[in-house]
Amino acid sequence: MSDETRILVVDDQTVVREGLVLLLELLPGIEVAGSAGDGEQALAMVGELRPDVVLMDLRMPRVDGVEATRLIKQAHPEVEVVVLTTYADDESIFAALRAGARGYLTKDAGADEIARAVAAVRGGAAQLDPAIQRRLVEAVAADQRPVRAARGELPDGLTRREAEVLALIAQGRSNTEIAGDLFISEATVKTHINNLFAKAGLRDRAQAVTYAFRHGLAGS
Repeated sequence: MSDETRILVVDDQTVVREGLVLLLELLPGIEVAGSAGDGEQALAMVGELRPDVVLMDLRMPRVDGVEATRLIKQAHPEVEVVVLTTYADDESIFAALRAGARGYLTKDAGADEIARAVAAVRGGAAQLDPAIQRRLVEAVAADQRPVRAARGELPDGLTRREAEVLALIAQGRSNTEIAGDLFISEATVKTHINNLFAKAGLRDRAQAVTYAFRHGLAGS
């Protein structure tokens, strides 16, 4: 993985898009690969420019940010998406996370917060604005109270180690951090993640966070 992160900026408002480009160009370790004015253009540019991370607005003409995120993750699963939007309602948050976004920030985020989110998602972790994370947890809790399996049992045949890895994912830990916490290799962490994702039918870390809270495993 290169030390420099290539970013594609996607926003339909020219002044916002150009402002973000100028801001990102001042941050160390970041290269702006390009910018797009809507989701359709973003999808084409991802294929052409191969950025590491897409900084994605949600409400845009032609193809919105949620659909663009879904299409990008479908065609280029190695590209991470961080949503940067003015909208923080539950519908927008869940739609973006289900589409495959690993980060979700509101547009009052500062340069440091954007840089942290970019670094986190590129390192394999999720990064949510604290207020967004609270809303996510509250929504999951309201939808279904955590259900713990019978003593000594875990849902979907998860092993105890897989449950430990899942709990650390829910806490926003990267693969490297999980490896350090559990004194195992990153390759072993990836194996556990692949296994638990397959058993629980999970597609990405955002779904894993929801699954962990739903089954009372976030603090295991």
